[in-house]
Amino acid sequence: MSLSGIGVSPGVVVGEVHRIVHVNVTVPVPGTLATVLTALNDVASDLEQRAEHIDLEIAKEVLSAQAMIARDPSLEEALSGLLVSDTNYADVRPAINEAFAGFRNALLSLGGYFAERVADLDEIAQRTVVRLSGLEVADVALTKPSIVIAEDLTPADTAALDLNFALALVVEKGGPTSHTAIVARGLGIPAIVGCAGALEIAASTQVLVDGRDGVVLVEPSDDEIATRQNREALLRVRADSVSGPGRLADGTPILLMGNAGNESDALSAVAVGAEGIGLFRTELLFLDRQTEPSVDDQVLMYRAVFDACDGRKVIVRTLDAGSDKPVPFLNAMDEENPALGVRGWRLTRIADDVLDRQLQAIGIAASQSAAEVWVMAPMIDTPQEAAQFASRARSHGISQVGVMIETPAAALLADKVLAEVDFASLGTNDLTQYVMAADRLDSRLSDLTSSWHPAVLRAIALAAQAAQEQGKPIGVCGESAANPKLAAVLLGIGVTSLSMAPSALAEVRGYLAGLDLAACHKAAQAALNATSADDARQQVTAILGD
Repeated sequence: MSLSGIGVSPGVVVGEVHRIVHVNVTVPVPGTLATVLTALNDVASDLEQRAEHIDLEIAKEVLSAQAMIARDPSLEEALSGLLVSDTNYADVRPAINEAFAGFRNALLSLGGYFAERVADLDEIAQRTVVRLSGLEVADVALTKPSIVIAEDLTPADTAALDLNFALALVVEKGGPTSHTAIVARGLGIPAIVGCAGALEIAASTQVLVDGRDGVVLVEPSDDEIATRQNREALLRVRADSVSGPGRLADGTPILLMGNAGNESDALSAVAVGAEGIGLFRTELLFLDRQTEPSVDDQVLMYRAVFDACDGRKVIVRTLDAGSDKPVPFLNAMDEENPALGVRGWRLTRIADDVLDRQLQAIGIAASQSAAEVWVMAPMIDTPQEAAQFASRARSHGISQVGVMIETPAAALLADKVLAEVDFASLGTNDLTQYVMAADRLDSRLSDLTSSWHPAVLRAIALAAQAAQEQGKPIGVCGESAANPKLAAVLLGIGVTSLSMAPSALAEVRGYLAGLDLAACHKAAQAALNATSADDARQQVTAILGD
């Protein structure tokens, strides 16, 4: 038997299943306001202690953030408004659920990344109820190397796991940006999310997990194991066999860069041979801020990333707040469809001075660093917007100014948009969802949210042709750059640089080193002429192989 989901971290492993089933309190839980607040405080303290003792930085950060939520005065205020002090209640679960409901609904309304954080919020409520009930929380302890299967994994689950024994993670829920996906990539272990039916696999059953293809094989045969392990081993050897700057087999240079959101990410990218940072996501420095960072604070944050790159190129994306990345001090208004609302460059409609202060800080930080700093704006639609951004960026001493091409409008008008700037970068994650009119974080629409789709590739081709005609560089910084075969297609279309998660660099570099530009052109034409994402992928595989 085989199951399939979304592969979010590559690798092939075989092992026994360790199932994690969370406690669900179905009986009344008596208590008072005081006992509820004490339980909430105990949950916060437990999360803080777990954060102190876990080595994985991303899990530490999420656990700390959860503890902050549990200690939020607004939660205590909400509970105090629902429970009368000194009154004994036969069941406090309704009050706890209602108190958390306001926070929960706010995150759900924001969608995307923040909607996926609802699971973190639900865990705090659940742990509070479980603590009050006197029941034991789910047993997540690993005593031997195992493949962890769960409905979903919470940050506290991760902290309780002996990560030295976690061979792979498979969950029924979650998307590419879920906590499970983030942790798995950080650990470098195979992982699959959105794998329906995974919990039906009995504990101790032997399974094979292929995190590259998103496949789980139950009780696999020796031949199935050998085939998948040999294929994965060959891919790993190829990745490790090539070093230095990116290049094709015919010597064509390919600029391979890393995506980063902070200094740690930048250091990781440099450590694995990135030739610079192709996407510095500055919004990640704003997401947990209740107020706008000062210019001086921003200068320090940007300098840390610039200096980590030791003279390399750094392409900075200005604040891309909104949609799935709302910033508290900017995106306070609920939007019916945030992906189509006020985000990225459009924030100048409601908070124009925020961009000017950010550009000022970037300009100062760049002048104090040896890094080659380029700056681009997200969600540009028109030539007029491109011209306005270019003028403002240059007024702050920024010499290389570009735009993100991530809407159909920008792709269709690429020749006019590029005429106003020095370079462009394709945000294929958003471009895909806008071309296909499908939420890129909804696993039910995975057949429509693939950047392999010929409609998406044709939009990319329009932009690449315009850049080529004007002699301007155009890169890709979306997830598609991290897929080796799709990276080859993008080069064949005319893209001049690729930026990706640092963990993907070695594999992409090794794969491209075995191809020449003619093969990339042939693969690109096949993909552009395909009828679907699957058809494009199959045709390219037939031409290029694995």
